[in-house]
Amino acid sequence: MYNRIRELREDHDLTQTQIASILNMSQTGYSQYEIGKNDIPTRILIILSEYYDTSVDYLLGITDEMKPYPKRKK
Repeated sequence: MYNRIRELREDHDLTQTQIASILNMSQTGYSQYEIGKNDIPTRILIILSEYYDTSVDYLLGITDEMKPYPKRKK
């Protein structure tokens, strides 16, 4: 799971500092997610999935399909 968020960040030519800023957290805190030292909170997974336009299941390694699910109608 943790390598997926690193790969997506690198594929988008972003630094850990840039992603940490988007998540309103420190670079050190974000880096703990990428190396698997800390579990990623649900709120962070949702923000990352929306930012990268992918599903939380993809970020978690449950599927290899990057396409996000259709949004629920309100």
